[in-house]
Amino acid sequence: MNKIAWKKRLIQAVWILVGIGTIVLMGAAMQHKNRKKCGDIRIEISGIEEHMFIDEKDVLDLIQSKGEVRGTVIASLDLRAMETSLETNPWVRNAEMYIDNQQVLQVLIEERQPVARVFTIQGGSFYLDSSGMRLPLSDKLSARVPMFTGYPSDNVKLSKPDSLLLKDIVRIGQYLLADSFWMAQVAQMDIAPGRQFAMIPVIGDHVVTIGDAKELDAKFNRLYTFYKQAWLQKGIHYYERLNVQFDKQVVAVKRGTAAMKQDSVAALALIRQMTVPVDPLASMVSMPVIASKDSISKPIPVAVMEKTVKEKAPDKTITNNNNKINTNPLSKKVTVKPADQKKEAVKPKAVMKKNE
Repeated sequence: MNKIAWKKRLIQAVWILVGIGTIVLMGAAMQHKNRKKCGDIRIEISGIEEHMFIDEKDVLDLIQSKGEVRGTVIASLDLRAMETSLETNPWVRNAEMYIDNQQVLQVLIEERQPVARVFTIQGGSFYLDSSGMRLPLSDKLSARVPMFTGYPSDNVKLSKPDSLLLKDIVRIGQYLLADSFWMAQVAQMDIAPGRQFAMIPVIGDHVVTIGDAKELDAKFNRLYTFYKQAWLQKGIHYYERLNVQFDKQVVAVKRGTAAMKQDSVAALALIRQMTVPVDPLASMVSMPVIASKDSISKPIPVAVMEKTVKEKAPDKTITNNNNKINTNPLSKKVTVKPADQKKEAVKPKAVMKKNE
């Protein structure tokens, strides 16, 4: 064996001994540390500063739910189990714990970020975070986030359409939160069937149809341009409905136009009812005629109609030379009868008995 090979082996042996010594020392240090007791707990919560749906007291209660941690031997603390217990809280997104060299338990909490508050048609309410997870309401405070009304279900287990709808709500909520102007202008977003949305603004009494949650930047840019141009000329209360879901256009409906259309439909229906074909002789009767299926298919008999007329208004005759003229005011025709005819014409008895 030459001198160079022997030197290399000596260096390798030294490094192996150094490694073994380091491991031994680290093990001894860890054993010494584990025999020590936890001196204190420090909690740090990150996330949204203005919300804080979970505070240090809540975290401390969760940590010490199974016993006091301060003064406990470090080796007996199951940090992994404690992290899992913290993450059962719906407002805790992530929890990490470790003990530093001063025997202080460091607790790092990442709070969930609500991006929308949802109201269901059954009357329920909950928050949604950025990952689409449902979060319960808090007794401590209310988050200033976009509101969505008309969500179709209170069920925790969601169907596929409801799950897709929640993703759309998260997308719109995040967009509004990122823009201070729209966050101040949007009072609520109404949910319509087919994952369609309509915006109710804070200023103005109009409704803006947004459509689906796609191309939000283009839609709100069109709406912003319309606000700046059209309303400077017409005023903020000139339109009652806007639609920005179509590409490169804004459809505006003037105030009162929808009511006029409704009035026109009602008037057309009334005219159709008034123009239902009935028996022509019905106009000779003073009593009202109700248009129905029976009155159209079965006209009132002529004999009955004539009898009714005579009972309502008897004939008045005027003698004019050799003729007698019948001037019944309810009759549309004038009947001329010979003067020497003393006996008035009567209807067939069979018909009169049948109707009497």
